[in-house]
Amino acid sequence: MYQPFQFFMPAQIFFGAGCLDQLGTAPLPGSKALVVIGGTSVRRLGYLDRVQSLLKRQGVESVVFDKVQPNPVVEHVMEAAALAKETGCDFVVGLGGGSSMDSAKSIAVMAANPGTYWDYIQGGSGLGLEIPNQPLPIVCITTTAGTGTEADPWTVITKEDTQEKIGFGYRGTFPTMSIVDPELMLSVPPKLTAYQGFDALFHAVEGYMAKVASPMSDMFALQAIEYIAKYLPRAVDDGQDLEARSYVALANTYSGFVETISCCTSEHSIEHALSAYHPSLPHGAGLIMISWAYHEAYAPSCPERYARVAAAMGMEPSVDGFLNGLNKLKEACGVDKLKMSDFGITPDLFEEYAGTAFSTMGGLFELDRCKFTTADVVSILEKSYS
Repeated sequence: MYQPFQFFMPAQIFFGAGCLDQLGTAPLPGSKALVVIGGTSVRRLGYLDRVQSLLKRQGVESVVFDKVQPNPVVEHVMEAAALAKETGCDFVVGLGGGSSMDSAKSIAVMAANPGTYWDYIQGGSGLGLEIPNQPLPIVCITTTAGTGTEADPWTVITKEDTQEKIGFGYRGTFPTMSIVDPELMLSVPPKLTAYQGFDALFHAVEGYMAKVASPMSDMFALQAIEYIAKYLPRAVDDGQDLEARSYVALANTYSGFVETISCCTSEHSIEHALSAYHPSLPHGAGLIMISWAYHEAYAPSCPERYARVAAAMGMEPSVDGFLNGLNKLKEACGVDKLKMSDFGITPDLFEEYAGTAFSTMGGLFELDRCKFTTADVVSILEKSYS
């Protein structure tokens, strides 16, 4: 029997090469924007200047917050929210990768609400309070293809003092507008292209394996998986391949739809525990390293679904076909030699990582088709370690 579902995705999405220019003509949700960025590439490549110029074309002023880290933290959410309030910004633009767009969502919440961000977080040490006021409107402009956050309500922020990295989102954190312009992705380095592409892959695979998957989410998931398997190696090999970039970007947006309609499984809970303890660990790299052992353990709960995913990847329709396809894709993208030890991950903390996965994002374990225990998670980490 199929799973009943709801489909609510209110963002206006502009997709395609050159569509950043839509920012200069499309109706905007305010008159003064807080533009949220991280790193140096959006300045160096001129993307920030283009965005501010396009906003100005519509008479919209802008203020820049540029402290976002690859694993965004509560401190910067609160600092940016205070800046938005002080300068009278009435909407937030996330420009960059998932960290900038996730931060924009969380900042939009706190620019309109009292207290601290962790007051509203479910799980871990979060208080889980109801959010009294509607967040500021959010515009997402993605320069990478990995998180799908331009097409879902989710944001992931780390509370550094307690080493908690927790996902959060609700109707108020959907973007009002999202721009997915593959031309902005041409300069992403090969390794990051691979990490981000695998993040999108696992959003689709996990959403297909979650027990809340439905015909609607399955449709987007299988198409995303097919595109990533076919085009991600090309995008990694030649970053200027606009066709490959475009299909990977489309797969990423489809994976965002999957996250909206279905959900991730506990693979993300486990990885978030790792990168909460090791902020220098790229999220996609963490997922890649645990993926084979994780899905080998998960597959007995729904082998027929793994067979369909394997077929979408162009492999023999079986669990082994999927696992072999996963290894083949890792090799093709040059990420098959990743080692946990290179990121400071040590076996003596495996029990602690596993406990954190359950205490901070235990809800995703409830969406699994199998029932993992702490011991199971430790076993997955042990098999993944090198």
